[in-house]
Amino acid sequence: MNNPIILYIMITSFITTNSFSQKTIGSIDRIEKEINYLIAKNAKIEVLADGFDWSEGPVWSNELSGLLFSDVPQNKIYFWNEKDGVTEFISPSGYTGVSITSGREIGSNGLTFNSNGNLLLAQHGDRRVSMLTSKLKKDSSPKYKSIVDSYNGKRFNSPNDLVASKNGDIYFTDPPYGLKKQDNDPLKDLDFNGVYKYSNGKIYLISKELTRPNGLALSNDESLLYVANSDPKKAVWYVFDISNTYEELIETSPLLIFKDVTNLVGKKRGLPDGMKIHSSGNIFATGPGGVLIFSPSGKHLGTIQTEVSTSNCAFDSDENYLYMTSDNYLTRIKLINND
Repeated sequence: MNNPIILYIMITSFITTNSFSQKTIGSIDRIEKEINYLIAKNAKIEVLADGFDWSEGPVWSNELSGLLFSDVPQNKIYFWNEKDGVTEFISPSGYTGVSITSGREIGSNGLTFNSNGNLLLAQHGDRRVSMLTSKLKKDSSPKYKSIVDSYNGKRFNSPNDLVASKNGDIYFTDPPYGLKKQDNDPLKDLDFNGVYKYSNGKIYLISKELTRPNGLALSNDESLLYVANSDPKKAVWYVFDISNTYEELIETSPLLIFKDVTNLVGKKRGLPDGMKIHSSGNIFATGPGGVLIFSPSGKHLGTIQTEVSTSNCAFDSDENYLYMTSDNYLTRIKLINND
């Protein structure tokens, strides 16, 4: 006879928050001494919640004093704070029906705030970059404004990650992950996967050379754009010099390799994906093994080894913690605040 309790657990999907006994995973690989000035000596990788399909796009909200992040297949944004743990926050997050799509990963992916405090979203299902126009609150009927959805009259593939500069420019990537057959999907209008800049109502193609452009981040002085390529055959972080203010030259930015970790693919879980830049200038980049930490010159300082594929990361407002979206987990690790 079936146990009804076991049967209920088997057929019910649920999110759990670890609040009483703190679960931890993984370890820290401290390669260079500089990492000891970034990550606390006895720091552990804490599991804050689990049960997600694929967690992504974390961003800290100063307004809410907590973390927002996407679950891409679920088409939802979740919210976490210290007091209440994790709660479902915004749905739908990435597919509202404004575009035809074909894939399973239809929700929002990357999230960021612009300098005015507006939430910007890379929406897989709607195949656009948009802005939340309704109030930032728990919402089952959110309102969005499309910022940009096409290049040269052709619909984007599925915008994946984005970052906003201080002056309001938006940089984003457009791989085909939101399309069922990806590069071979009949809905794919563009014959490449691009890296773009949106500025003052105009869209600029920075590069179409990356096979799987994914996570991206701006250096602290906003002169460099780092872009991850999530291709197992070419697992690389690239860097673009975007210091030239002439918009017509943005599309001729040279493609330079920042770090190549193709040799780690298959040995450790994950590919180059989301990243964030610490106030020290060091790069926290998700990739094979977890979160790899690089100096601005590309020196590998160490790795936060999560033991699962880790998609992205984000600091809180004071850089006391690094939050990581790690497959079905939301995790964090204590940092050293040198202020």
